Amino acid sequence: MKLILRTSGVGRGISVSKRWPTPTCSRWVSIPRTPWGRSGRIKILHVITGLENGGAEAALYRLCTAERSHSHFVVSLSGDGKYGPLLRAAKIPLACLAMPKGRLSLKGLASLRRVFSTYRPDVVQCWMYHANLVGGVLARLGGISPVLWGMHNCGLDPRAASFTTRTVDRICALISGIIPARIVSCSQNASQRHIHAGYSSSNWTIIPNGYDLAVFEPDDRGRARLRRDWSIGDGQFVIGNVARWHPDKDHQNLFAALSRLSMHKSLPFKCVLAGPGMTAENTALAVLLERYDVRHKVKLLGPSDDIAGLMNAFDIHVLASSSEAFPNVVAEAMACGTPCVGTDVGDIAMLVGNTGLIVPPRNPDALSRSIEIMASEIQDTRSWASRRQACRDRIAADFSLERMAHSYGLLWEKSSLSR
Repeated sequence: MKLILRTSGVGRGISVSKRWPTPTCSRWVSIPRTPWGRSGRIKILHVITGLENGGAEAALYRLCTAERSHSHFVVSLSGDGKYGPLLRAAKIPLACLAMPKGRLSLKGLASLRRVFSTYRPDVVQCWMYHANLVGGVLARLGGISPVLWGMHNCGLDPRAASFTTRTVDRICALISGIIPARIVSCSQNASQRHIHAGYSSSNWTIIPNGYDLAVFEPDDRGRARLRRDWSIGDGQFVIGNVARWHPDKDHQNLFAALSRLSMHKSLPFKCVLAGPGMTAENTALAVLLERYDVRHKVKLLGPSDDIAGLMNAFDIHVLASSSEAFPNVVAEAMACGTPCVGTDVGDIAMLVGNTGLIVPPRNPDALSRSIEIMASEIQDTRSWASRRQACRDRIAADFSLERMAHSYGLLWEKSSLSR
């Protein structure tokens, strides 16, 4: 027998009916009554703030599609975003509650509570601040445990975070020793910063993100194709930066470094910027490019779904951030055999190891010098090939998708047995 739920928008929540459309999508989702998957599998209910293009969202998608030992069901407090259609294509059950961004609605909360009471998951895995608070508290009020929280950033920047998000963060800190059985973080640095900010220190588990080495792999043909499309010749050194437009990514630091590099006429280079906000329509971005006189050195791509292709087309990937946790783009570049230059924030130094170069944050002089070192080394074919192989070997050894999925699976099994 199957139970098929229907959401007719935010106004009516979730009710038992013949069909279940999520508010922001056109497809119907059918869920077996008990359990969601095959009999005997642990039922994991994931609650996430949204499914837009971000590191936590990507990790959730990769995890649900790779970890097939248990049954997964995803609830987005907001909409489909980028990963909703991808989850459905992978046959992962999904409900979108369409709550307004940064705000809660009573009817949305009632919908989430109905999901909990209907499906009675074995484990509730929450992702990001709002979902940690809302999903964790409602699950515990409904008598569902264990609840696991997910922390995938290194804390909030008060200059960029909204008052609502800062308030949610403070509440989460106060209840972090009560609501979640464990707090899962992809980053050791992120866990330490949250503990320093007032979170419980006794219930953290570190599980680094994992990457599909069959997707992120060296591709010489793809590299040549993209560079032709960009009208970039073999003699140009291509610096890549995949990052959304956000203060934490410190594009000003990158542009200041590029300005210094442009003074060296012997180094012909092009910097390719990809990510949300990396378009000519971004006036704040345009102002920075003009201020540092590097507009002619930069190619703006905007968002891209072909991250593996981009990483292969770059000679190096540079992340000039002032704040990070465990940046996916660094690992994805390394898996493709693309060396990285990064700032010493979050877990970047741990991730890169001795395969690339690390510089202090907000130091464009050090950043430009490190890029110059890489541009010089690429002339030594043997040395460069060795560095590229070391990048990929490091990801394969310590940050594979299989390792991440196995670690989460063990945590869920252990947590479900302790109920």
